[in-house]
Amino acid sequence: MSGHSKWANIQHRKGRQDALRGKVFTKVAKEIIIAAKGGGDPAGNSRLRAAIAAAKAVNLPKDKIEAAIRKGTGEDAGGDLTEGFYEGYGSGGIAIMVEVATDNKNRTVAEVRHLFTKHGGSLGTDGSVSWMFDRKGVITIDRAAYDEEKMMELALEAGADDVIDDEDVWTIQTNMEDFAAVRDALESAGVTMQSAELAMIPQNLVPVEPAVAEKVMRLMEALDDNDDVQNVYSNADFPEDMAN
Repeated sequence: MSGHSKWANIQHRKGRQDALRGKVFTKVAKEIIIAAKGGGDPAGNSRLRAAIAAAKAVNLPKDKIEAAIRKGTGEDAGGDLTEGFYEGYGSGGIAIMVEVATDNKNRTVAEVRHLFTKHGGSLGTDGSVSWMFDRKGVITIDRAAYDEEKMMELALEAGADDVIDDEDVWTIQTNMEDFAAVRDALESAGVTMQSAELAMIPQNLVPVEPAVAEKVMRLMEALDDNDDVQNVYSNADFPEDMAN
């Protein structure tokens, strides 16, 4: 199982997706706002098209999608968001990257630094851990909907780098430059995607003992709970029983 998917599965196991539905809505709305800065017509803006698809996948109401687009294009107030990354270390020297979308960078960096310190980690400088990650496209598809041969054929012909069997889903990885083309090709082929996003994928996973894994998980969850945080990534290889 890929590290990216294991983190998602652990969140699901703990019931966080239902408990944090409001947080999920906030995340997808912010992504729409940022994407819409490149144009409010999804037909000509592939990032916006993906953001809207992600919002619909979590049942964000249509009026909220439209409101987020207006904020992003500047028609309505509230679209002054800046995106970026913070880098640091958790317990055991585990590398962690935090993707944010904020209207106040000073507030966000202070809160992120506090969370790292509170949970036994430390906020690093730009470039301190990002060299351990690659920016890739990640698409997930219900495993039950397609057999392996069909999924491999569709994904690889579309230009994907890899198709990973992640238990309940097929995880398709692409180069960042190929992401939009692969996603659009799958969409044109009628493939229903559970998610499609750019993510920071660790080049290598670092196995962690259960005690360290719990500390790293608490830090990642605390960061993920912050309203300015969009995504949290790490190079931790969590014990298998944490994902069950």
